Amino acid sequence: MKKYIAEFLGTFWLVLGGCGSAVLAAAFPDVGIGLAGVSLAFGLTVLTMAYSIGHFSGCHLNPAVSVGLWAGGRFPARELGPYIFSQVLGAIAGAGVLYLIASGQAGFSMAGGFASNGFGEHSPGKYSMTAALVTEVVMTMMFLFIILGATSKRAPQGFAPIAIGLGLTLIHLISIPVTNTSVNPARSTGVAVFVGDWAVSQLWLFWLAPIAGAVIGAVLYRVVKGNED
Repeated sequence: MKKYIAEFLGTFWLVLGGCGSAVLAAAFPDVGIGLAGVSLAFGLTVLTMAYSIGHFSGCHLNPAVSVGLWAGGRFPARELGPYIFSQVLGAIAGAGVLYLIASGQAGFSMAGGFASNGFGEHSPGKYSMTAALVTEVVMTMMFLFIILGATSKRAPQGFAPIAIGLGLTLIHLISIPVTNTSVNPARSTGVAVFVGDWAVSQLWLFWLAPIAGAVIGAVLYRVVKGNED
């Protein structure tokens, strides 16, 4: 059970830290952290958890990562269900705590999206569904490629969390304007549950695209590495 509890807590922290920075601090008067700060916050949640729970559960925090690691031959299929369930529950719990905090401010409204992912009218930059689909597939593909490479036995040991955390930061720097950056179905689900309406109706893309991208990234990595690893 400790693996599933670790995944729950790690994903809880990812949503509370990453989405929390977007909801509470991104545009705070005079000292807002902006998109760069939010990007860094997401990267830091993964980096800190990777060092904290990586030796327990592998620190997936993301259904797409779990599926991608399975496709890459690094994770057993029998663990997918429990891992994904734990991740989604952790994301909802993190979003719940964030809601309790954010709603304590006078005038709080869900109209800002509560850091939900979206396309079309609900994309921060009003990008189309096609643009959102391509973005999420490609970004998750590269994320899995980074994860598999950084955690290889042939890679420098002890540095994988840094590479993965910085990789996620870069992904957010690129794609927040397009979809608010998902690359993580659990993260998308956690906040969408509280927003409802359009966030739930568009959620399918933020499950389909990251999982497809993760599988593609895993396949590409296996092609590149060949028999080495």
